[in-house]
Amino acid sequence: MSEQPPTQTEIPQDASEIPADPTAVVVEPGAYLLELVPVPVTDVDRAKRFYSEQAGFHVDVDVSPADGVRIVQLTPPGSHCSITLATGLPQLDMPAGTLRGLHLVVKDIEASREELIGRGVDISPTEDLGGVFYAWFSDPDGNTWALQHMPWRR
Repeated sequence: MSEQPPTQTEIPQDASEIPADPTAVVVEPGAYLLELVPVPVTDVDRAKRFYSEQAGFHVDVDVSPADGVRIVQLTPPGSHCSITLATGLPQLDMPAGTLRGLHLVVKDIEASREELIGRGVDISPTEDLGGVFYAWFSDPDGNTWALQHMPWRR
């Protein structure tokens, strides 16, 4: 896996302060890129520890841009879509633990399960649902996730 970028903790005042990223996905006309999924939690610090230390997500951003507002953005390994844990933003206000069935597609579900188990994640045994394989886990608030393996997908 390539080296992860450092965690961003300051909001740039000007776009010229942001270094060019040649690996960034280009947003083509007509495209709608899903980049961020809000995950409702009761305790941002506890959830940040779970997602970074146990689930292995990279912490991209941890900022407080205004009084009472905190935004933590984390990205699963290899993903172009991140999650956000936030407080103080009414637009993202949802009951904690209500997000269901976010999918993390993996190449080797048993290796991924073992990695998560080794990090202390309580994850279900693998299920074969008609040739697509799943293993389920929850964050500390009860939001649920699925590891998904489709053998034909490269």
